[in-house]
Amino acid sequence: MTVPRTPTSTPTTPPAGATAPERHPDAPAPGTALGSHYVHCFGCGPQQTGGLQMDIRAGEGVEVHAEFTVKESHQGGPGLAHGGILTTAMDETLGSLNWMLHTASVTGRLETDFLQPVPVDSVLHIHAEVIGLQGRKIYCAGEGRIGGPDGPVAIRASALFVQVKLEHFTTHGRPADIKAALDNPDLLKRARAFEVNP
Repeated sequence: MTVPRTPTSTPTTPPAGATAPERHPDAPAPGTALGSHYVHCFGCGPQQTGGLQMDIRAGEGVEVHAEFTVKESHQGGPGLAHGGILTTAMDETLGSLNWMLHTASVTGRLETDFLQPVPVDSVLHIHAEVIGLQGRKIYCAGEGRIGGPDGPVAIRASALFVQVKLEHFTTHGRPADIKAALDNPDLLKRARAFEVNP
């Protein structure tokens, strides 16, 4: 027996009472490269040679733009990006929206739709924005295009992020890594390791 489904909002859809996001006054200027928040991050860390090594830049308002070059090590099917890797690129980009709000948050839910294959050696151009706030919840959405920022959409994602305090990372992270990050004499790098703005 098939149960009929009626279209409803999803957990990544801002509820009726959500407020519009506002760019924090200290957010990076549009076009500014956000750089790596943590050198060992699989998404943006420069020391992760097999990672995504994404280039993410601040956009206007509460938005970011990113580029991800698909390498051979990112394959799923022959010559094509693995869907999980593409999802990771979307998660990394959506998570970087924290910098536009000057808050720290973690992924609570991520929904992706794959619209067309992404070949190895292609560049995925991602645009993401915050679409609503409610309490500690941050609702955001993005899309990745191939062939240029105006090319065909290959992937769409919507997400719910939840604001957290520094204790979230220090309580749940591996102690040696937490200590190394907290011992960094560079205040900005120390704060960015936890995606917390100084």
